[in-house]
Order: sequence, then structure tokens, then C-alpha cells
Amino acid sequence: MTARSADTEDRADRHVARWRDHWIDVDFDDEIEAITVRIGLISKFFDDARAAAASEVGLADFEYKTLHMLMIRDTPGHASPTALAKDLDISPAGMTGRLDSMEKAGWVRRTASVEDRRKISVEATKAGIEIWRRAMDLRGEAETRLLETLSPERRTELAALLKQLTLRIEDE
Repeated sequence: MTARSADTEDRADRHVARWRDHWIDVDFDDEIEAITVRIGLISKFFDDARAAAASEVGLADFEYKTLHMLMIRDTPGHASPTALAKDLDISPAGMTGRLDSMEKAGWVRRTASVEDRRKISVEATKAGIEIWRRAMDLRGEAETRLLETLSPERRTELAALLKQLTLRIEDE
């Protein structure tokens, strides 16, 4: 990834220039519009990098997302299907379908809870953990390539600015 000068026109600049004159009688702030477009493009880059990493190791995107949610919990690699469905914002039936295919692929296993045999627990298998880690490595490489465009000091500044925005979102 080659870094270009900050004064080089980008997709957000072209978007703002194209739409500026269309927003008649609308309070249109060029800078806010450019920021939102850039954040959207960066978000798409990260989504595409995640999907590409999953694909490269042989995971469907939903399998990667499910393994990822399973692995980043307070109980890494273990969860109830209900908790996973809630975290992934999918229906219980959708979660069952995901787990069926992931269990067949060998990425997870479902077992009866030790405390209450009526409850099911989902656990990432060794193979599931290994393939998730390989995808995470690839995803991390893409993220690093993008963010290395900035100096360490600028990354620190960006992190602080983004934190300020996310705290505002969390307060609403």
C-alpha cells in the first residue's frame, strides 16, 4: 500500500464536490460529509480484510464471525448458543443453523452443560481455534498495512480522536 500526500484528492473529496451543489436548502457541511464518507470507506476496508482473511483460510465469513465472538468472550472458546446469538444479533434458529454447519466442519462442538444437562454449551475445537488464529493473523496484517501509513504519533492521535467519538456514542 503506497502512501499518498494528504492533499491528494480522495473518494470523499470527489463525493463532496459532486454533491455540494445538490444540497439546496440543506445545511451541508463539507468537512462532516467528508469525514463520514472516509469513516465508511475505512470501515469497509476492515470488513473486506476480515472477509478476505476468513476466505483465505477456508472459513465462510459467518464462521469467522462466530468463532471470533466465541474466542473474545470472558470465557474464551465457550458460550451458550443463546449468548452467541445475542452477541451476533441473529435469531436462535439462525444460530442453530450456523452451529450445525460449523459442528460438521469441526470448528465447534456442542455439549450438555455440566451444571444443567438441559442447557447446551458451545465450545471452539482445537481446529476451530487454529483456523481462527490463522485468519486473525491475516486480518491483523491488513490492518497493520493500512495503519502503518501513519506515524506512531499520528496513530496515537487518531486513537484518541476515535475514542472521543465512541465515548459520545456510548453516552447516547
